[in-house]
Amino acid sequence: MKTSAAATGTAPGAGNNANARQDMLAALTGHHAAQDCKVAHHTRRVVMASLGVIQERKAGLKRNRALALAAILVVFFIVGPPVWWMVDTLVEEGHLASLLSQLSVWGFFISTALLAAALLAGWLRKQP
Repeated sequence: MKTSAAATGTAPGAGNNANARQDMLAALTGHHAAQDCKVAHHTRRVVMASLGVIQERKAGLKRNRALALAAILVVFFIVGPPVWWMVDTLVEEGHLASLLSQLSVWGFFISTALLAAALLAGWLRKQP
């Protein structure tokens, strides 16, 4: 036999209300501490992973900046003097007659090609 809500003296949905109250009391008294601890550990892992990603990006930017500075210094200190000497020789003599001046031109082209190849290899390695 069915009993109505009016006959039992309870309002419709009162069972859900009682369950909600019991859950609320259990949470307030610390009965759900294990679940709260799991959530806290999960949140901590997510935050630490995000921090790791941010630090990795910053390290990548610093590494790229250092490589760009190194490439500029290589061009300035290693490639620059032979080019300066080659231009000085060309202006002074009008041609590249000596073996040393021809070797400096070849060295300039080889060092420039090696530098370009290293920069291109680094750029291609970063591409997905």
